[in-house]
Amino acid sequence: MSSSAKTSTQPTSASDNSVDRRTLLLGGSLAAAGLVGYPIVRDAMRGRASVFIARHQTYTGPLRRSIMDGLVACGMEPSALRGKRVLLKPNLVEPSRDIPHMTTHPAVVIATAEAFRSWGATVTVGEGPGHIRDTEMALVESGVQEALDAAKLPFADLNYEEIAWVKNRGGASQLDGFFFPQSVVEADLIVSMPKMKTHHWVGVTASMKNLYGVIPGIKYGWPKNVLHHAGIPETVFDINASLPKTITVVDGIDCMEGDGPILGSRKHMGVLAMGTNLPAVDATLCRLMGIAPERISYLSLAANRLGPIANQLVQQQGERWEALASPFRILDKPHLRGLRAETSELVS
Repeated sequence: MSSSAKTSTQPTSASDNSVDRRTLLLGGSLAAAGLVGYPIVRDAMRGRASVFIARHQTYTGPLRRSIMDGLVACGMEPSALRGKRVLLKPNLVEPSRDIPHMTTHPAVVIATAEAFRSWGATVTVGEGPGHIRDTEMALVESGVQEALDAAKLPFADLNYEEIAWVKNRGGASQLDGFFFPQSVVEADLIVSMPKMKTHHWVGVTASMKNLYGVIPGIKYGWPKNVLHHAGIPETVFDINASLPKTITVVDGIDCMEGDGPILGSRKHMGVLAMGTNLPAVDATLCRLMGIAPERISYLSLAANRLGPIANQLVQQQGERWEALASPFRILDKPHLRGLRAETSELVS
């Protein structure tokens, strides 16, 4: 791995300068979503965000309709997507067909791609798996390759693409900036598509943590060691602050509890969650899991900087989380103790 991932302080080409202009400015939920002055999302209120939850979802059901309805309810403007470049970023961390609750299900990926294609967008699926160097194997083992071939969807290997340097707009870690793959910096919209899981280091992994997968392994190592050394909560925050425009569609149908994000057990929830502000969505997912969002370090960093996490600032669309909440099992480790929340804390 190159030490330049830690020490670079400025762009090195005209193309890098253009990338820097595309990055986000901090300050408020719309900036976090990358949507200030951007017509893809309408009727958003500064400091508040909408989160949509769809229940009774199955991998063989009408997922595309649920996704389209949910994104529109959260303010997505379909007509503004025509001709835009949309990058779908699923979680293929360490796929196995024997553990389907570890990675984003191919059916959710394809349904999301169909939704954006129907709105006139050009769609690419991209991922940089954090635990394995062979991305082709990850695609095959997850079943995503077969699905992409059938849907004629292109794939971008984010671990090995050409890269561009972008300034760190978050400032929580000591990293001056990030090397992002070309497909990331050229995207008009990035859709984080995580699996809803617990995490043995940071408690919960969802849409914000999933964007570790846009960091190229060829530059940062496996499992993105430069980021780990700089601090996981801090770099999760900084990556989300520095990326182009982001929204999320979360696979919460078959989830993972316990020793996530890899060794945990299946927990069926049967939900899809989505929104145009990632901290708001992840905070809502925490409440579904019986975990206090303010006790998740990267969400605490993001609160009121990248987006709202307080329940009263999140406008619920679709189903209410209170009716669907089901506590996830978490590991009994010292750094994870205290994540569990009382009901009164979840609604505060």
